[in-house]
Amino acid sequence: MPVEDILLNFWILEDSPHGDITSEILPEKTAIARIISKDEGILAGMEIVKKICMKFGIDIRPLKNDGERIAKGDIIAEIKGDVRKILLVERLILNLLMYLSGIATTTRRFVDKVKTLNPKVRIAATRKTLPGLRWASKKAVEIGGGDTHRFSLSDCYLIKDNHIRVIGDTAEAVRLAKEKSSFTKLVEVEVRTPEDAVAAAKAGADIIMFDNMDPEDIRVSIDRIRELGLREKLVLEVSGGINLENVDRYAVLDVDVISTSFITLSPKPIDLTLKIHTLETTSREQV
Repeated sequence: MPVEDILLNFWILEDSPHGDITSEILPEKTAIARIISKDEGILAGMEIVKKICMKFGIDIRPLKNDGERIAKGDIIAEIKGDVRKILLVERLILNLLMYLSGIATTTRRFVDKVKTLNPKVRIAATRKTLPGLRWASKKAVEIGGGDTHRFSLSDCYLIKDNHIRVIGDTAEAVRLAKEKSSFTKLVEVEVRTPEDAVAAAKAGADIIMFDNMDPEDIRVSIDRIRELGLREKLVLEVSGGINLENVDRYAVLDVDVISTSFITLSPKPIDLTLKIHTLETTSREQV
């Protein structure tokens, strides 16, 4: 079963393990509801919401699609179906759209700011995501124009300080990873000093992540790597404590990727609401 189907089932079970007891007191009616924006930003999560509606036999007509800009007052989608089912999924679909649109919007703000300073730099997410929401969060980053980075620990080697402490040496850690890995897996090393960066580059790392380093120390590290003739063989990533206020200090450096947990842990949700627009009389009521 695809991971998205497993997650959809879990989200539905979490919010209505025994149904929606409040909506079950309602008469059987068909309703048309509208999802309306009370904010502005980049929409994300519509494809997921369409799958949720499909599971409940609810028809949905998106008026805005993932990646499109939305403004206050915009009707995002119209939904038609059993009013009780619409209200059962109301909070689930709104929560997903609000949170994921917040991620996409925040990502787009980073991308727009960085591209004016250094067009080659990618803005990437990190693995710091809420449990159960990583797949959806990463897709929202992609919709916002960012790079998803690793989806899981299985995607690539990322040698951190604790790995090096256990092994005892950066070069040995890289050697072990290269020896064990498939040719399809890259090896990334997290560094915190220019000396660490040089050691990782000499050891044959594919990616070097400058973690929580001052821009000047990063510049020194890159100069030393360039002197070794290794710059063009490496992907250089900056991470740690990066937000919209300081990202420009890193964007002007000769780096390829800026990764930040801000876009998945601290996005401002886009405010949306769902309103019943019309109610249709059922054939049973007409009798």
